[in-house]
Amino acid sequence: MDTRLRPDTLPLREIGIGHNAGPPLAPSGWHLYAWKRARAEAWKSPPVEVVRRRAKRARELGMTYKQYTLEILERGRYL
Repeated sequence: MDTRLRPDTLPLREIGIGHNAGPPLAPSGWHLYAWKRARAEAWKSPPVEVVRRRAKRARELGMTYKQYTLEILERGRYL
């Protein structure tokens, strides 16, 4: 057995308070597929009336349409 791979020979990492030392949060496999599908679903083109309303409101706030839509998707509410 290779001694470099044994857990008792691995160096200890500094772990901060509140960290559970879990696996990395990078999606892979099923999670990556589900994330990509959900993202595509969220960015589907809405009806023209909704686009016009969002574009008008984005201009009023000094934002681009994409920035405004991203804020809606992130916060779950309108600005």
